[in-house]
Amino acid sequence: MLHMLHRKNRIFIFFLIGFLYGFAWVDTTAALSEKDIYFEADNAYQKLLNDPKKKALRENWLQCINRFKAVYDADPKGPWAAAGLFMTGKLYWELSRVSYLDADKREAEFHLKKIAGEFPRSKYRNRGEEFMAHNGMNQPNQTPEVAPKKGMTRGDAEESFKEAQSCYRDLLSLPVPQKQRDRWMICLEKFRSSHDADPKGPRAAAGLYMTGFMYEGLSEYAYSEKDRNQALDIYRQVLKDYPQSQYKENAEKKIADLTSRPYRPAPPETRKSKPVQASRNKAPQGTSESEVGNKPLKPAKESETPENGKSAVTGIRYWSNPNYTRVVVDAKGPLKYSTPYLLDENPTLNKPRRLYFDIQNSLPGKALQKFIPIDDNLLSAVRVAQNTKDSVRVVIDIKSFKNYKIFPLYEPSRIVVDVWGAGGETPPRKQLPVPKDSNEKIAPGALAKQLALGVRRVVIDAGHGGKDPGALGYLKNVQEKDIALDVAVLLGKKIERELGCEVFFTRRNDRNISLEERTAFANTKNADLFISIHANAHKNKNIHGLETFYLNLATDDESIRVAARENATSEKNISDLHSILSDLMQNAKINESSRLAAYVQSSLYEGLKTKYNQIKDNGVKKAPFYVLLGAQMPAILIETSFISNERECKRLINKKYQDHLCDAIVSGIRQYIKETSPNTLSRR
Repeated sequence: MLHMLHRKNRIFIFFLIGFLYGFAWVDTTAALSEKDIYFEADNAYQKLLNDPKKKALRENWLQCINRFKAVYDADPKGPWAAAGLFMTGKLYWELSRVSYLDADKREAEFHLKKIAGEFPRSKYRNRGEEFMAHNGMNQPNQTPEVAPKKGMTRGDAEESFKEAQSCYRDLLSLPVPQKQRDRWMICLEKFRSSHDADPKGPRAAAGLYMTGFMYEGLSEYAYSEKDRNQALDIYRQVLKDYPQSQYKENAEKKIADLTSRPYRPAPPETRKSKPVQASRNKAPQGTSESEVGNKPLKPAKESETPENGKSAVTGIRYWSNPNYTRVVVDAKGPLKYSTPYLLDENPTLNKPRRLYFDIQNSLPGKALQKFIPIDDNLLSAVRVAQNTKDSVRVVIDIKSFKNYKIFPLYEPSRIVVDVWGAGGETPPRKQLPVPKDSNEKIAPGALAKQLALGVRRVVIDAGHGGKDPGALGYLKNVQEKDIALDVAVLLGKKIERELGCEVFFTRRNDRNISLEERTAFANTKNADLFISIHANAHKNKNIHGLETFYLNLATDDESIRVAARENATSEKNISDLHSILSDLMQNAKINESSRLAAYVQSSLYEGLKTKYNQIKDNGVKKAPFYVLLGAQMPAILIETSFISNERECKRLINKKYQDHLCDAIVSGIRQYIKETSPNTLSRR
């Protein structure tokens, strides 16, 4: 087990070093022919394959990838271009097998599919397709000459648009140095495909507008005038092709904004640091499309640091399904916001129904994207702008909704907006008879019984991950994030096999996910249960035992301490959260969460005490965990043992103990299901 933990640490170091240094390579091949560039790249690749230490560093893979990209960039229509694309895709795929990053897989597919579009008669097209088929990757669509748009369906457009939205959300979550051109182009092409698949369909205007929006965003990061002009052309096409669309007004504003301010080239210090790319004849002058192809895309040198004590609003993120959307407003510095206002639709002014609030004593971050299209069932978009000299206004354009909640989270500062619809596309579940007398008392758990809340989908959340190690173990190199992931994956397999439930994981590898994203993921999956796996810690190494938490106001100092540690915030912020928590909680979910926690905690204690000595039952507790806030299903957080205790740390890294631990959790879930929906298990 310790060997496995060392391996996981090496993978984490692989990620970290790659992200910090992966783009530092400077191309020195500008004076070489494309053939020479290719063989130099291949020579570097062979050296990489033969050196295990080099293979463990992301920066070395990216250096080789950039060398093969330079072959294509040197002459995109030349005889060596297809070979450069093939090797770029191949190396990205091999990198993904070590990094476990979906973004690396997408970039592999992007480059391999690009061969079919640009070099349909090249032998590398066949090699690329064979490589993708062998590795289970999606096959490329036929080339445009073979597959006309009329062969695509409205379903293709809808699917492509959803994929594009997901791709765009991933892009927004990346640190700036990782927002390379290829990643922008992958998302951009998906939006373009959603338009091309059905130019008269419901997603056509949105797909075309977002294509322009992506070009505009790319131009800001890459300082590319060509991309900026491309964005303008597409916005004008929106006006021409979709004059009745809701995106017409947005496109007009974009055109006015872009044409009113001159193109801003990269500052001198940024231009000096750019990697030099090979061109057809010589090194390119100024900023060209090929030049930005391999450089880390950076915004203008403008600070996000709060000015004069003001906070900076730095970004907008969102997640959605047909009946739920979570929007998160990120900021640097303390946040204080006004009471939200809901305005009705104003057809005269062509204004949709909208929700807005002001963030006080703040300024927009200089790299903030001020218009974020969402276009799901509930929301159209989020807009952010300076309202007064010391406040920022956030406006959410609404299509339809039933209810909403707004609450702050701390360290880092962010505001979470949850919006629920009236019904969405989720099929209604069969209901059992409800008491005729509305005043009749309902026994504990009876509400869930009446609604026949069968447990079909379970989301398992492995706590922490990536740059957040969680608590450190008593033993060297033992970290909470690794224990949580091992237990979560094993638990998911047992739930699928023994309970017949569909299981989703918030993470299946060592990556960092924000706490608010984990709950949003469970909500968007329409999960019936949410289970977050953790390991406890205490400065007193003698403290030990099992405990299970559910969301509620904390009633003791120890629960506040645990919540503060898991939330990565201060105990004061936990106390501050109490003032708004009562407005966030729905009694049915709290009651059912407490019952689920009771079954699981009892099963953990009873199941483990017969197999191990000194098993301590610390009981069911309640606290305001960020990861449970806004969950639309019974949700619990399990502290599997104290990683800070020598005996329990040794047990947590033991596979047999993990197996017994998961068996006990599954047993508790089974008891809960039998109590709340007795027919659910019998049907499986």
